[in-house]
Amino acid sequence: MQKSKYFGDRGFYKYVLGLAIPIIIQNFITNFLSMLDNLMVGTLGTASMSGVSVANQFLFVYMLAIFGLVSGAGIFGAQYAGNNDPDGLRNAFRFKVAAGLLLTFLFCWLYAVQNEFLIGLYLKGDGDPALRAETLAVAKKYMLIMLVGLYPAAMTQAYASTLRETGQTKVPMAASMTGVLVNLIGDYVLIFGKFGAPRLEVAGAAIATVFARFVELAFLIIWTHTHTSSGLISFASKAYRSFKIPGTLIRGIIVKGTPLMLNEVIWAAGMTRLTQCYSHRGIDVVAAFSISQTFWGLFGTIFLSMGATVGIVVGQKLGAGDMKEVKYTAYKLVVLSLGMSIVTAVLYVIASLFVPELYSTTAEVKHIATRLMMIASIAMPADSICNSTYFTVRSGGKTIITFIMDAGFVWVFLVTTATLLVNFTALSVFWIYFVIQLLNYVKAAIGIYLTMEGKWINNLINENAQA
Repeated sequence: MQKSKYFGDRGFYKYVLGLAIPIIIQNFITNFLSMLDNLMVGTLGTASMSGVSVANQFLFVYMLAIFGLVSGAGIFGAQYAGNNDPDGLRNAFRFKVAAGLLLTFLFCWLYAVQNEFLIGLYLKGDGDPALRAETLAVAKKYMLIMLVGLYPAAMTQAYASTLRETGQTKVPMAASMTGVLVNLIGDYVLIFGKFGAPRLEVAGAAIATVFARFVELAFLIIWTHTHTSSGLISFASKAYRSFKIPGTLIRGIIVKGTPLMLNEVIWAAGMTRLTQCYSHRGIDVVAAFSISQTFWGLFGTIFLSMGATVGIVVGQKLGAGDMKEVKYTAYKLVVLSLGMSIVTAVLYVIASLFVPELYSTTAEVKHIATRLMMIASIAMPADSICNSTYFTVRSGGKTIITFIMDAGFVWVFLVTTATLLVNFTALSVFWIYFVIQLLNYVKAAIGIYLTMEGKWINNLINENAQA
C-alpha cells in the first residue's frame, strides 16, 4: 500500500477536518435533538413513540427529496466555488430556492390528503387493535403540524448547502445549534406543560420543532445577507432581485440533478419500505426501530457527515481543474471515513447495552431494540464506504450511475430480499435485518470499484460553458 495514495499528510487532514468537524457537529447536534425528542416522546408511552416514528418515516422521504434537489444544483455550486465564480453560485442558489419551494408544496399536499392511508401501511402487524388506533391518531396529529415546518426546512437547505460549497461550514453549524437549543427548550415546555404552558404532549413536540426551523432559517438569512461583501458570500447580493437563471445551467442541473433527486426519493422510499417489512413482525418492532434508528442517526453522524465533506473537497478540486490529484484525494477521504466508522461501530455496540433502558416502554421492545442496534453496527463500515464513494462519483456529475448504485440497489436487492423473507419464511426480524445489513457490503464493493475506475472525474463548469 502506497502511503501517499491512501493517506494524506498533516496539511491534508487539517484542511479536511476543518471542513468536516463543523458539519459533524451540526449533524450530531441535530441528531442529538432528535434523540432527546425521541426520549421525551418515549416517556409518553409506546403509542406516542410509535406514532411519531411512523410519521417521521414520511418526513424523512421529504427531507431526502429536498437534499437531493439542492445537491443536484450543489454539484455545480461546489465547482463554481472552486472556480471563484459568485455569479454562477448565485444562479445555483436561485434554482435551489425556487425548485425547493415547489417541491415542498407538492409534498405538503400529498401528506395532507393521504396521511391516514400512508400511516396505515405501518400498522398491519400483530398487536393490540386499540394500540394501533391510538398510534394512528398520534401519527396524524404530529404529521399535520410538522408540514408547516417543511417550508423553512427547504429554505434552510438552500442557504446552508450554498454556504458549505463556499467552504463556510461554521455558520450552518451555528444556525443549527441555535435551532437545537430552541427546539430542546420548546420540547420540555410544550410536551410536559412546564412554566404555565399547556401540556400538549406529541403536538407540543411538533410545534417546538416547527418554531425551531423558523429560528434556524432566520439565523442563516440574517448572517448571509449581512456578509455579502465577503468573497464568495456575495452570491447572496441581489439574489432575490431576479430569478432569471441561465437556460444552460437549468438544463445542466435538470440533466445531472434529476437522477440525484429521484435517487434520494426512491432510496428513502426503499428504506421506508424496509421498515414497513420489518413492522410485519409486530407493533413492538416499530417501537424498537424508533429507538434503534434514532441512535443510529446520532452515532452514524460521525462518518456520514464525511459525505458532504467529500462533495465539497472533490467538487472544488474538479472546478479548479486539479484533475491529477482528485482521484487520490478521493481515496484518502474514503479511508478516513472508513476508520471513523469502525470506531463508531464499537461505540454503538456499547450504547446498545443501556440506551433502550432509558425509554418507558415494555421489556420486549427494549430487548428488540438492543438486538437491532448490535446487528446495525456490523454494517457501519460498509455504510461508510457506500456514503463516501457515492459522494465521490456524484461530484463529477455521474448521477445516473449513482442512481443505479444507490436507489437501484436498495429496491432490487434489499427491498426484494426483505419482502421475500417476511412473506415466505418464518424468520425472526433479527435474522431478516441481519441479512439486509450484510448485503450492504456488496454495495460497498461496487462503490469502491466505481471510485477506482475514475470515470467520474469531470469538470461540469467547462462542459456547461461549452454548451
